[in-house]
Formats: sequence, structure tokens, C-alpha cells
Amino acid sequence: MPPEMTDEEIVRRTLLDKEAFTPLIERYEAKLTRYLERLGVGVHEDCEDILQNAFIKAYRNLNSFDQTLAFSSWMYRIAHNEAMSFFRSRHARPQVVLDEGSETLLTELRDENSDTTHLAELRLSREELAKAFTVLTPLQRDVLTLRFFEDRSYAEISDILEVPTGTVSTLLYRAKRALREALPEPFSP
Repeated sequence: MPPEMTDEEIVRRTLLDKEAFTPLIERYEAKLTRYLERLGVGVHEDCEDILQNAFIKAYRNLNSFDQTLAFSSWMYRIAHNEAMSFFRSRHARPQVVLDEGSETLLTELRDENSDTTHLAELRLSREELAKAFTVLTPLQRDVLTLRFFEDRSYAEISDILEVPTGTVSTLLYRAKRALREALPEPFSP
């Protein structure tokens, strides 16, 4: 299958030939694995199980995929829902795992803070940021993770979390405010 085909073209092709689904798995496996790890699925085998379930659900429900929407958002939503089911089944609370995206989030928090004189030099450890994440609601953590670590647009986050776009904006604002307040000085107001 040519790599220049869009997800939606591959979906249309898969509806005619079920073997054509493989490129979608190859295209999203690494991205979704990283996303699941960021959501706190720490054991590689658990990630693989969740991904397998997500791809099976996507494959089985391909006929119900609304081709006017982005396939990536639909796939992320399925993976997200599978991860939340996994956490519920284990009575565990997801813990966001932070990586290079945390610098983008910190920059955004710094830019919104009025006292930026010495903030440019401030570096927080991932542990401090992860600790601050624990004060957020699960929905706030999800929206920050999708926006700053998965680089998803507001529309995509809206599709993935199944909330209105305006709600995404409100959630991001409130999550950043709560996170800023939970961070050590000089991030907190």
C-alpha cells in the first residue's frame, strides 16, 4: 500500500479488502503505544493487550467510522477508552508519564504567568511536574496530555474525549490554572 495514502483512503480500501487494514496498524502502533505509556500503562505487555483490543475494535467497527472525521481521532478515542477500561478493571488510577512534551507545557505555563523575569531559567524535574498532575481531574489530565504531549488539535481532542470543542478550551484553561497552582514558586500565582 503506498505510504502517501491518507488514513481515510486506507479505510475506504479496507472496507473492500479487509487485508488492507495492516498499514493503519503500522501507522498508529508506535504513536498509540507512546500515548498509552503517557497515560500510565507501565507494563509493555499491558500496552500490547490494550492496543490489540483497540485495533480489533477499530477493525470490527470500521463500517461505523464517520469518514468525514479524522481517523486518527477515532483511533485515539478507541485506545483511550480501552486504557480507561483497563484501569477500571484493575481498580487503578491512571498516572500521566511525562517526557519531552513537558517542556512545551511548562513554556505555555510560563508564558501565561505575568512574572516572567526569571521563569525562563526555571527547570522543573519530571517528578515535580508529575506530582503536580495528581491534583488534576482525570479529564483535565487527559486534555493536557492530548494537547501538549500528543500535539492534538482542539477538534481532535473534542473527538477523542467526546466533549464539545468549547469544553476542550475550558478544560485546558482550568487544567493549566490548577497545574500552575500546584507547581512550586514561581509558577504558582
